[in-house]
Amino acid sequence: MWASLDPLWEMPAEKRIFGAVLLFSWTVYLWETFLAQRQRRIYKTTTHVPMELGQIIDSETFEKSRLYQLDKSTFSFWSGLYSEIEGTLILLFGGIPYLWRLSGRFCGCAGFGPEYEITQSLVFLLMATLFSALTGLPWSLYNTFVIEEKHGFNQQTLGFFMKDAIKKFIVTQCILLPVSSLLLYIIKIGGDYFFIYAWLFTLVVSLVLVTIYADYIAPLFDKFTPLPEGKLKQEIEIMAKSIDFPLTKVYVVEGSKRSSHSNAYFYGFFKNKRIVLFDTLLEEYSVLNKDIREESDMEPRNDGEGDSEEVKAKVKNKKQGCNNEEVLAVLGHELGHWKLGHTVKNIIISQMNSFLCFFLFAVLIGRKELFAAFGFFESQPTLIGLLIIFQFIFSPYNEVLSFCLTVLSRRFEFQADAFAKKLGKAEDLYSALIKLNKDNLGFPVSDWLFSMWHYSHPPLIERLQALKDPKQD
Repeated sequence: MWASLDPLWEMPAEKRIFGAVLLFSWTVYLWETFLAQRQRRIYKTTTHVPMELGQIIDSETFEKSRLYQLDKSTFSFWSGLYSEIEGTLILLFGGIPYLWRLSGRFCGCAGFGPEYEITQSLVFLLMATLFSALTGLPWSLYNTFVIEEKHGFNQQTLGFFMKDAIKKFIVTQCILLPVSSLLLYIIKIGGDYFFIYAWLFTLVVSLVLVTIYADYIAPLFDKFTPLPEGKLKQEIEIMAKSIDFPLTKVYVVEGSKRSSHSNAYFYGFFKNKRIVLFDTLLEEYSVLNKDIREESDMEPRNDGEGDSEEVKAKVKNKKQGCNNEEVLAVLGHELGHWKLGHTVKNIIISQMNSFLCFFLFAVLIGRKELFAAFGFFESQPTLIGLLIIFQFIFSPYNEVLSFCLTVLSRRFEFQADAFAKKLGKAEDLYSALIKLNKDNLGFPVSDWLFSMWHYSHPPLIERLQALKDPKQD
């Protein structure tokens, strides 16, 4: 048996590295496909509401969510297969060195020689991200205008979608290219301890982006308006004050022009925290609810009668979002992440991982066989080194880390739910979770292995059971 492996070890190191990268990539893909098929089997076979969910979800919503998740599962299979085949063909046919040479030719035409490595790296990045955007566009179009449209989530027109995609690409380049050029420059001039400077630079950049995102980047895509004065805003401010959350502003973002999915988050550092609520989260802001009210107003009425039973049924079934008390419960959960230090812990873990990766990068960057494995025999560009080591060589480590962070995230979610419960919001959070699951057509039944590997949030039934458990911390 061992003798049969001897020819493999006699192969050049670069071929062994290349083979190992491809083998691991397909192993991960097959593992993900196996998990997805287990969950898909749940979607196909669970056609009736389980007894334990009878009081939580009605049969109509259950069937809608089942069909929605089935469609998403099919789409995920084909897009994942395409992505894996595309990545394999790029590696097998030398797509990365070809694109590097092509970027060198463009630079040469502009009067920049091989000594302008950073300039060539930026051209390479621009072409690589353009290629990725173009090849991903058909999948994105299908997902938005077929799947999301079919199940009532898409609110975009084709023109809005394309304008948004172009804007996202331009904004991405405006951030990616300057940051990448500075990072490459720091690595070039940093000497033996460049990994420390590179890590500090990425730390500063990430903190700056988090700080400016909601104020300067997000408004380029969505409309943010201050939450009007009223009972909801007053209650939010009272709750924030009760836990010493330094709230400065509350915004409502017009997410409904893009999708009817809902969300809420907070951002900011130190004494400048802000809360953002999606309009689809709020009953009184939801565009869908406004449409229902308008439809109700337009419905013909008989003398002495109110709305017809049909319209009443529509209002009952379609009404989206949470009432004020439920919104406060959701925010109690989100603020629990802050109060319990989850945000700081995630930042610390992220930066420890970043430092470790840059340190290992410094150890490996001098290994010529890593470059040769991917077709770079004569030159070792720094950007290519970053790509090879961070994306390919670190891939086993990244998979393990991702799973550990998923497990940690689920623990944090339970803790945040428990925090909201301590604020007296258990009953409202319970009903809010059910409403949000219904609004987003989340399927409440999951395969244990699939959910363990993928779900950053615990399954709905587990969260509801924990909220009812008197022993929950």
